[in-house]
Amino acid sequence: MPSPHDISARRRAFRQLHASGCFAIPNPWDLGSARYLEKLGFKALATTSSGAAWRHAKADGDMSPEEVLVHLREMVDATELPVNADFEDGFGTDAAGVARYVRLAVDTGVAGLSIEDSTGDPHEPLRDIPTAVERIRAARAAIDETGGETLLVGRAENFIVGRPDLDDAIGRLKAYAEAGADCLYAPGIRTREQIAAVVAAVAPKPVNLLIGFTTDLTLHDVEQLGVRRVSVGGALARSAWAGFMRAAQMIAQEGSFDGFAGAASGAELNAFFRCPSTD
Repeated sequence: MPSPHDISARRRAFRQLHASGCFAIPNPWDLGSARYLEKLGFKALATTSSGAAWRHAKADGDMSPEEVLVHLREMVDATELPVNADFEDGFGTDAAGVARYVRLAVDTGVAGLSIEDSTGDPHEPLRDIPTAVERIRAARAAIDETGGETLLVGRAENFIVGRPDLDDAIGRLKAYAEAGADCLYAPGIRTREQIAAVVAAVAPKPVNLLIGFTTDLTLHDVEQLGVRRVSVGGALARSAWAGFMRAAQMIAQEGSFDGFAGAASGAELNAFFRCPSTD
């Protein structure tokens, strides 16, 4: 477990990353993927609720808060980088419950955490704005009670729960910013016009953009649009699952082992994960 001094340093470094420019914050789903991303030179990592759930043979959103907290602590321990937690809706049934779980999340050592406004109910997929704001305020208060270093991300889930209303999403993000969110996030927006509109609406606060799909947009392009950070959600985990599923299905359905073409080298992986000699 990192020391309190190390955790504080990570949180300060994480905040500084949001001050200018644009950085990629990829989403590992287990300890090995976290360490590999660190080796590639990324400056921060973010957990993915979907990737973590699939790792535990569960659907996204089906992990208990206790399981999520264990996962967060594992990820913080696995790397020296700041880790942003995908903390779903904060787990509490009310604002007080959100505050309680946020305090527990901060205790894991994460440098940031996000709170979304989705309900999980397909008929009413978004919380009303006053209720969502109350939960953001509770998260903000809990963070402040623990020293205030952990970054709070407010998420408007419109575009990934079937309510793609940009004006409503922007209204939500502005309300979450006023309630104390340090960074704003509307997963599912894709066009340059949508991105620019969100950035302008919440300026000067930083915006996280999700890119979990193929696109002609580059990190430089979105930086020019004013985005501060780019995450990939469950896309890396889905890519890994795609290779596994394709190879396994070829064995099961065709008796073919051609799905192993392009597989990573075992020697390379062993060399990467082997502990350095202490001699």
